[in-house]
Amino acid sequence: MKKAVFLDRDGVLNRYYYDTELGVLTTPFSKKNFELLPGTEEAVARINKMGFLAVVASNQPGIAKGEFDQATLEKMDQKLRQLLGKKGGKIDRIYYCLHHPQEGNGKYRTGCDCRKPKPGLLLRASQELEISLKDSYMIGDSITDVEAGQKAGCKTILVHKYKCDLCQFLEEKKVKPDFIADDLLQAVQIISRQEGNNGNIHRQR
Repeated sequence: MKKAVFLDRDGVLNRYYYDTELGVLTTPFSKKNFELLPGTEEAVARINKMGFLAVVASNQPGIAKGEFDQATLEKMDQKLRQLLGKKGGKIDRIYYCLHHPQEGNGKYRTGCDCRKPKPGLLLRASQELEISLKDSYMIGDSITDVEAGQKAGCKTILVHKYKCDLCQFLEEKKVKPDFIADDLLQAVQIISRQEGNNGNIHRQR
């Protein structure tokens, strides 16, 4: 069985887009405003070198809401792969949940088993790619990412620079990530040390 690092997309691999008209941070909705976060290329290349599959597992309800279409999403995926390739990194597979239970119209407005915090995306990847979930990691920037990883049986890393912002909500929901990191690169360093059994990494209790 293979091992994988599951990666949420927005806020982990790429920046959120600042919508100047609305004054809010949101999911990128075009190839033009899709930009990687600093260190992403190096981090993914390290995942590859460690022998893990790099698998994106992300909710993208912008499809259901009509904010962008699948062709645009594919163009963003192409840009992601191109940018990572410049430093030798690659994504082995991308899994998206395109649904939303309340918003939008048509087939994407529905309850599903793939929208995080449900573990459907990770379970599907495990079956299709022969992944051992207990030997894998889920890295995300939200509580739902941690929940999905835990439900699938993965070790979890919360990427969040302002750690205390989420602490009270983590406690309320009784959700505890195995580790907390400032960014993806630090998360990958944690995995590297865990797998190599060297270094003294603090495990969240």
